[in-house]
Amino acid sequence: MNIDRFKHQHHEILGCIADLRTQVRSGITANATEIARLIVQMSSTIKLHLAVEDSVLYPALQRSRNTSLALMGKRFQDEMTNIAAGYLAFSRRWNSPANVAAEPEAFRADANSVLKVLYDRMQKENTDFYPAIEAA
Repeated sequence: MNIDRFKHQHHEILGCIADLRTQVRSGITANATEIARLIVQMSSTIKLHLAVEDSVLYPALQRSRNTSLALMGKRFQDEMTNIAAGYLAFSRRWNSPANVAAEPEAFRADANSVLKVLYDRMQKENTDFYPAIEAA
């Protein structure tokens, strides 16, 4: 199974996270417009990524004759439910420059929490999940 598209999307998402960190360090209120724009951009990629995982990747793994890979895919899909819900709530709250500027420290706390979980998950996929798929 070719998973290059998933890897590319991870690269895009990780780039947005890095750009968000840069903007936050430079001042949340002063960069609220760019922060909100990056969240909207990242959300588009994440929503597409999740949709393709759910409609293509996970079903293909479930049909696989490789039981270990099918179980791993199911576990990753189940774990992603809460991670996705947390990110989507974050993105709805902070996709507006006015919201970001109005509560900069709440944004920082939320971003640190939600984006760390997202970052850690992508690292796990990049180091464990994707190599297992490619090896099969």
